Amino acid sequence: MAKNEPIRLQKFLSMCGVASRRKAEEMILKGSVRVNGKPAVLGDKVTPADKVYVKGKRVVMQKANNRYIMLNKPRGFITTMSDERGRKCVAELVADVGERVYPIGRLDKDSEGMLIFTNDGDFANKVMHPRNSVYKIYRVTVRPSINEDQLVKLETGVTLDDGTKTAPAQVKVITEQEGRVVLEMILHEGKNREIRRMCEAIGLEVAKLKRIQIGGVKMGMLKLGDWRDLTEKEIKNLLANPLDKSKI
Repeated sequence: MAKNEPIRLQKFLSMCGVASRRKAEEMILKGSVRVNGKPAVLGDKVTPADKVYVKGKRVVMQKANNRYIMLNKPRGFITTMSDERGRKCVAELVADVGERVYPIGRLDKDSEGMLIFTNDGDFANKVMHPRNSVYKIYRVTVRPSINEDQLVKLETGVTLDDGTKTAPAQVKVITEQEGRVVLEMILHEGKNREIRRMCEAIGLEVAKLKRIQIGGVKMGMLKLGDWRDLTEKEIKNLLANPLDKSKI
């Protein structure tokens, strides 16, 4: 950001590590942001000289100290940095990072596995943008069993409860026992509770859902509830997309 060059408010908030651009837009619409004493509106632009407040607290652009964190999220935590209803938030699990970071994307409360946090707004925007098609790999336990027709539907696209159809996915049976099947699913989009809704739509119950990889970065042996910094190589690999999408 040039010294006096105005930028969109949501980008400013993202660069300050407050939230992703999408979340910042929601905060503006909810009236949580004020600029120079006035309620902010979408489309506002600011410079470092403007006084920006979020929920009454001044937001100031700090010297860049970007962090990129991997967390193994346990079940029971919602993917948000605060919750008015007092539910457990992932913020509790990264409170000792030393920088104000926020999650890129989300996992629902009953899911576990890999979440990426950062305070680099441009990087977060690249990871989330559909044009970059950053894939995600999940280990999914379903009940009671699965047949060939259901597998084909998961792979070619499922019509969800809101009438939308999911994009093609890669699905592989890992283990199959009486009453339960473990699948590996690779998705290139991120609809809300997408895997659970896909399975429900074809008569399957999700017993366990764990994300194990995002882009070219695997979660590996990181313990449940723990976090670590990404390596420089992992940061680059997160946006790499070596999967051959012609196969899905």
